[in-house]
Amino acid sequence: MKRQANGELLWGVIVETEAYSQDEPACHRYRRRSPSNETLFGEPGRFYVYVSYGIHHCVNVVTHRANWANGVLLRAAELPGEPERVAAGPALLARRFGIDRGHDAMPADPAHGLWLAPGPEAGEPLDRAALVQTSRIGISQGQDLPWRWYLRASRSVSRRVRGDRSPPAAGACPAAAMDGSPYDGMHRLQVS
Repeated sequence: MKRQANGELLWGVIVETEAYSQDEPACHRYRRRSPSNETLFGEPGRFYVYVSYGIHHCVNVVTHRANWANGVLLRAAELPGEPERVAAGPALLARRFGIDRGHDAMPADPAHGLWLAPGPEAGEPLDRAALVQTSRIGISQGQDLPWRWYLRASRSVSRRVRGDRSPPAAGACPAAAMDGSPYDGMHRLQVS
């Protein structure tokens, strides 16, 4: 979730993620610790923002524990009342929420203007059939690890698994099913 300059909340349901760990070759820490990946070694619950291909910002949430580089890349989100695919991919998600390197190492906390908010059902597991677990995409190493997840019912996923057809528009959007409150439903990203 993000609180914008005018005080309004910008929010969306996270519909796709990927996990990374320092002991596998696709992680930014795999080769060495450096100033550019230092945030991955910080306390969990912070944003790690990096630049991909020299132009696109991508945002991860640092996970696990300090001094061990683990993160979850936020790959796609649905925003209610906006085009389905406005944040369908890591760079589009960062662009729509206005996330850049200035947010790197920032705690995911409402006091800092950018945070993750669980919905009321956060303690209840999703039906396994609602999720697709598959290999990561857009990387050259470690593609075989099944560390990408997406909501099957979302049309805002960056890329579906071969054979998993996009759902029909009617009734597909998890964000549209909410009553407009950023605290109903699933986990979401909010920025202020």
